[in-house]
Amino acid sequence: MVSLLFPLTAKSFYYSRFFSFIILPFNNKYITIYTKKEKLFNWFHILLSAFQIINTTLFIYFIWHVYMPQTLVKNPFIFPLLLAGVFLFLTIKTIAQLFNGFIFNSYKTFNELIFKKLTYLNYSGIVLFIANVILTYVAIDSKIVMAIAIIGFLIINIIGWVTVLRNYQNFISSYFFYFILYLCTLEIAPLIILGSFLK
Repeated sequence: MVSLLFPLTAKSFYYSRFFSFIILPFNNKYITIYTKKEKLFNWFHILLSAFQIINTTLFIYFIWHVYMPQTLVKNPFIFPLLLAGVFLFLTIKTIAQLFNGFIFNSYKTFNELIFKKLTYLNYSGIVLFIANVILTYVAIDSKIVMAIAIIGFLIINIIGWVTVLRNYQNFISSYFFYFILYLCTLEIAPLIILGSFLK
């Protein structure tokens, strides 16, 4: 519940922007207004990223608790380790993506692309927050809730990817080979590594 402080702070200081963000899956207004207007690193984005990181970590912790309870007994510091891992994973991935922008002399385009993807990722943090509340107070250790949350998380991020692909068709077609390389190294490979680690 502590993670709620981040979106509440964002709402207090960025009221109209917050409500544009809340309707993101149903209305593209937020992406249209703020993609070019704002930098990737701004306080609103940072606050919602913190909210998303905490809830992603907590959700992974719940999955860990259900499928590998013995490790929690052996290592009581699992949650802070997971939190550090998720934070480093997203930070390194974002830096690597921005570095690609410098390599291809397309920093502005990559900055917009990353902003859109992270916006949808941050929105999916709301789904994980709801799931975490249910898993804590209503349906403890429910695998059905976990499955529904994962599906919701994936759907929101797929919408984000479709939006990115649709908006940057010309750019992607110009660098198609490098886009496939980017997809494999910075999108698919990290997920495989993370999956292997959790296994």
